[in-house]
Amino acid sequence: MAYVAIRGGASAISGAAAALELLRARSADAQFPLDTGVITDQLHALVSRLMSEGGVHHPRLAALAIKQAAGDSLEASFLLRAWRSTRPRLDTISLPDTARMRCFRRISSAFKDVPGGQYLGPTADFSHRLLRYDLLDESPEAFRKALDPWLPARPGRPVPDSFPKVLDALRTEGLLPAKPGTDPEPHDITRTPLSLPAPRSAALMTMARGETGGLLAIAYSSMRGYGEIHPTVAELRVGHVPVFLPHPETGEPIEAGEVLMTECEVVAMFGKHDSDGANDAGKAGRKPPTFGLGYGACFGHNEVKAISMAILDQTMQQGVANGILHPAQDPEFVLMHIDGIESMGFCTHYKMPHYVTFQSDLDRLRAARGKA
Repeated sequence: MAYVAIRGGASAISGAAAALELLRARSADAQFPLDTGVITDQLHALVSRLMSEGGVHHPRLAALAIKQAAGDSLEASFLLRAWRSTRPRLDTISLPDTARMRCFRRISSAFKDVPGGQYLGPTADFSHRLLRYDLLDESPEAFRKALDPWLPARPGRPVPDSFPKVLDALRTEGLLPAKPGTDPEPHDITRTPLSLPAPRSAALMTMARGETGGLLAIAYSSMRGYGEIHPTVAELRVGHVPVFLPHPETGEPIEAGEVLMTECEVVAMFGKHDSDGANDAGKAGRKPPTFGLGYGACFGHNEVKAISMAILDQTMQQGVANGILHPAQDPEFVLMHIDGIESMGFCTHYKMPHYVTFQSDLDRLRAARGKA
C-alpha cells in the first residue's frame, strides 16, 4: 500500500506558514515589532536557557530565535542549534578556569561564611511569588525608576574580581576525593555521536545542552528518594568567564572575550552502597570515606539547570560504581532522555503522515476481530 497522494500540499504548507506569521503581526501595535535588543535585556532568563540548550553563546541570535519561534523555547533552541551546525569551527579553546569567573552572584548553602563572602546578586529566591499588576500598564518613567538606586553607583564594599573556590578547603582536609584527571581528548558529542558507556566529559556535555525541564524532572526523582543522595550546594556561582585563544603568531594564550556561565558544585553524603567503603572504612584495603562530588555548568544564567546537572552527575557516578538501582543512576536512561530537541522531534513526528502503518494496524485488527 502506498501513501495517499494529497493535492495542493505545497500551497497548503505555504498558507500555514503565512498564517503563523499572521499570529505574530496581528496585534494592534503591529507597527512596532518586538525588538531583539528588548528580548535580550528583558527576557534574559529565556535567552540564557536557549543559549545553553542550543549550545551557542550568542545572546543576539538567541533573541532572534525567540522572536521567530514566538516564544516557543524548544523551537527556538532548535533554530539556534541548527544555525550552529552550519558554522565552521575556527579553533578550540583551552579549558576555561572558572576560578577566574567575574561573579555577580556567588553563594554556598554548605557554609554560612565562605572565603570571599556570600553575594546574593540578582535573584528571585527571596521574593514573594505575587503578580505585580503595576507592570500591566508600566510607563516608561516607572520602568526607568528601576535604575535610580544604581545611578550613581551605590556605595559599599566593591565586588572582587574573583572568588576562591569553596571546595578547595574541603579537598585540603581530605574530605573530597582528589581532582579527577581529565580525558586526554574530551568527547565532543557534536563531532562523535554519544555512545555508551560514555566518558564523563560526554555526559557533562550532553547535560550542558540538555533541556532544563528534562534535567530537573530526572534530578527531582533522586531528590524525592529514587536515589541515594541528598546533596548540598557547596558553591553556586554566576558570572563571566574569560575565554583564551592562542595568538596567531606567538601561540601565547590571549583573552579573546568572555562568556556568561552558571557553575554549581554539590557535595553528597556517602550512601550505603558507596564504593569508598563509607560504612566499613575499618576494613583492610578500604579508602577513608569522603563526600561525593557532582558538577554542573552551562551557558547563561540558569541555576536550576546547573544544580540539576550536578545532582545527576553524582547519581550517575554512583550508578556506574555501585550498580544501578534507580533511573537517575542509569547513564543510558538519563543521557538519552534529556535533550529537548531530540524529544520534541520524536514527539512532533507523530503529526507526519502515518497512513501506511495505521492501515496495516487496521487490517490486522479487522482480521483478528473476524477470527474472534
